[in-house]
Amino acid sequence: MELQQIPLEQILLFLTILARVAGCIAAIPIFSTSQAPITARVGLIFFTALLLFPVLAPQIQATSFAPLPFTLFIIAETLLGLLLGLTSRLIFTAVEFGGTVIGYQMGFAAANVYDPTGQRQVALLSQFQNVFAILIFLAVDGHHYFFRLAVHSYELLPPGQLRLGGDAVPYLMQLASHMFTLGVQFSAPVLALLLLSGLILGILARVFPQLNVFMLSFPINIGLSFIVIALTLDMVTALLRREFAELPGRLGQLLQLLAQ
Repeated sequence: MELQQIPLEQILLFLTILARVAGCIAAIPIFSTSQAPITARVGLIFFTALLLFPVLAPQIQATSFAPLPFTLFIIAETLLGLLLGLTSRLIFTAVEFGGTVIGYQMGFAAANVYDPTGQRQVALLSQFQNVFAILIFLAVDGHHYFFRLAVHSYELLPPGQLRLGGDAVPYLMQLASHMFTLGVQFSAPVLALLLLSGLILGILARVFPQLNVFMLSFPINIGLSFIVIALTLDMVTALLRREFAELPGRLGQLLQLLAQ
């Protein structure tokens, strides 16, 4: 018995779905790092697209399968996945930014570790807060939304309707500016205490000139910073939960703006 051949049109439709699903799943923090085996990432993307193919294939309008138009079509779908990944990654960038500021202010400027996520050296506190944010992201089942996004995105933005004009680019710039505001919110308690500590040590240096304030400031600032970080973990958790809860709305609004 001969196996029935798969029509070329069905294969190209599958590649269309695969391109967007790959972008949505690659935006998940765990799978966007080099720590996740590439075979596991490719396998998850392939089987997810295979499961969604019967559901999504009827929603895709007929398009030209000529080599050049179809290549541009796949590039547009891949670009959409990258934009979704950038929007979700801004939260973790804000966490890393806040951790870097804290690390430099408390005296950990030279204490760097290798970050496999970005293939670079990052501050020790930045890596700690990044891992903490990923754990909160998994605890609130944030990774499940990206699987749902792979389906709902076809309702908000049909394939081939991507437009980078309009309000999409200003909205991305607004999200990027919010990243810095969020980073300051993460680091504000520690920075306020370190500012107060520096003020008190400066007064002591004027009152007791023989006191070596420079050497005394390192253990004091490090100890106080760790105490404040431990006491404000609940606040950081609340901020992260709020940002992760607003992430579906931001991605949905971005898809609507890209469709205009």
